[in-house]
Amino acid sequence: MNGDGLQYAVVTPVKDEQDNLDRLAASLESQTVAPLAWVIVDTGSTDDTVAIAERLRERLPFVRTMSIDESVVPSRGGPVVRAFVTGAASLDVEPDVVIKLDADLSFKPDYFERLLTAFAADPGLGITSGICTELRNGKWTPLFGTRSNVWGASRAYRWTCFQEVLPLEERKGWDEIDAIKAQIRGWRVGTLVDVTFRHHRLEGSRDGSSQAIWFGEGVAAHYMGYRFSYLLARSAWRARENPAAVAMIGGFVRAALRREARCSDPEVRAFLRTEQGLWRLPLRLRESMGR
Repeated sequence: MNGDGLQYAVVTPVKDEQDNLDRLAASLESQTVAPLAWVIVDTGSTDDTVAIAERLRERLPFVRTMSIDESVVPSRGGPVVRAFVTGAASLDVEPDVVIKLDADLSFKPDYFERLLTAFAADPGLGITSGICTELRNGKWTPLFGTRSNVWGASRAYRWTCFQEVLPLEERKGWDEIDAIKAQIRGWRVGTLVDVTFRHHRLEGSRDGSSQAIWFGEGVAAHYMGYRFSYLLARSAWRARENPAAVAMIGGFVRAALRREARCSDPEVRAFLRTEQGLWRLPLRLRESMGR
């Protein structure tokens, strides 16, 4: 197998990833289908990340390095999105697939080959990833999302789809909004349930207290145009495992009371609200349980 002839490029936004870059590089080196390019984009590291990236560039022919000023996109999630888009725009050759890849991941040698094979088999597939697994209680445990969830940590776009969903939102929630935009334009979006990757840093662990993380989720939900009833149901469901999830309600309510901005695309908001209708809650529940 060779990914049916498709080619891919990888962009990795980094900030203080000195403990992760070598592991990620080893995973990429081991791939049965090598990338056309791996662009490492620094967003203001204060550790040895840049030095490690430069050593990788000298050793591996497909590695490129660059930096951006994160201060121009101060919102949470903004620097990562700016780094990804900037890195993709720097490519000399347009790949069939471009992948936003976080530094704290690892995967089997056939991971990207299997992603490419899926794109080749389904011309309508626009955005996909494998299933994220995290080490919990000594076991690599799969994590599941709802609707057409694709993990932002390992997010593969067909190049033509990527061009259609630009510009990406430079804020938290960008990886939900672009999936909606892709579906509105006729692309299929979703994870490959038989392909997995390992996430070596628990989701959100760099973003402060658990309560602050969930509060931010509520603010992002308001921006995207969530139904409040759906937000309540989501908060209650997630609070079963983490009581701090109720902070989503506070984040949403505060954003609403302050009349904070919402996504400017009415089609995105309408699509999301349709997917969050009460009649679809049983489906959303089954999805969140991996069914």
